[in-house]
Amino acid sequence: MNSDPAQATTARALWYEAPQSAGLRLEALPQPGPAEARVATRWSALSRGTERLIFEGRVPVSERQRMRGPFQQGDFPFPVKYGYCAAGVVEAGPPDWLGKEVFCLHPHQDRFVAPLAALRPVPSATPLRRAPLAANMETALNALWDSGAGPGDRIVIVGAGVLGLLIAYLAARLPGSEPLVIDKEAARQDIATAFGASFQLAGEFEPEAVEADVVFHASATAGGLALALASAGFEAKVVETSWHGEGDTPTPLGGAFHAKRLQLISSQVGQLSPSRRPRWTYARRLDKALELLADPLLDALISEEVDLEATPRELPRLLGAGARGLATLIRY
Repeated sequence: MNSDPAQATTARALWYEAPQSAGLRLEALPQPGPAEARVATRWSALSRGTERLIFEGRVPVSERQRMRGPFQQGDFPFPVKYGYCAAGVVEAGPPDWLGKEVFCLHPHQDRFVAPLAALRPVPSATPLRRAPLAANMETALNALWDSGAGPGDRIVIVGAGVLGLLIAYLAARLPGSEPLVIDKEAARQDIATAFGASFQLAGEFEPEAVEADVVFHASATAGGLALALASAGFEAKVVETSWHGEGDTPTPLGGAFHAKRLQLISSQVGQLSPSRRPRWTYARRLDKALELLADPLLDALISEEVDLEATPRELPRLLGAGARGLATLIRY
């Protein structure tokens, strides 16, 4: 690749090539047009849940169009260039954009050209390294809106991955709220506590004793969903934030589900929550997510950095079943 940013004509991009196989491709890079900019990526984040399903070829046929990312190339199942958590610096474009730190819903690629409208400036209080978490924070914010959770609520979050912990972080900032995080990994306790939530191990949790006002399920497992439903109080809302992909997930709708008049709803970031849709835009929501990432506590969600060159060989470990850690950043 030409080392002069002003003359850059190629880029390296991560492609999912086949089940459990990925590689880097060298691609032609167009010159930015009048309403575009070229961004030198500094960091991007793997979306462990979604990208694991893509890496395994488990995107259902019915969802292949809805699952397309804004700048995706290729078609599911393979080969496909995917990702939506990129942060970098504008190196070519309108003069007032040069040098700006920006976030974009773009695949993993060391340089890319995108419309200015797709680039969101990263607030000065949010470090660029933390900005790739914006997509997860946006999802957490939308889920909280979908839930209707309010001050004083008893809130259960089943699943302490990045999304579950971000939901806990936001829920803990509702005055008087009582967020409780449930997970099978004891190592997540310190983070949940630092975020302002209580924590219990899944194996020791007694869901029927909680009677939660709002429950979030974020473990993408049948067992986690069962815990979420069992912990909900009378007429409580259970918000499913996991994307389970191809296959069936048993859902226990017997027992007290009907007697408690529970509400089981999905929350998906592709649409604005109905409660905010009349006033909010996607850009406003993403800007707010970037602003909310200013807290240094959130660095605890970043477990590992991997160089772009090493990413194809590291993906089986990073996206494998039972992979440890939380967010993985790709370093450029």
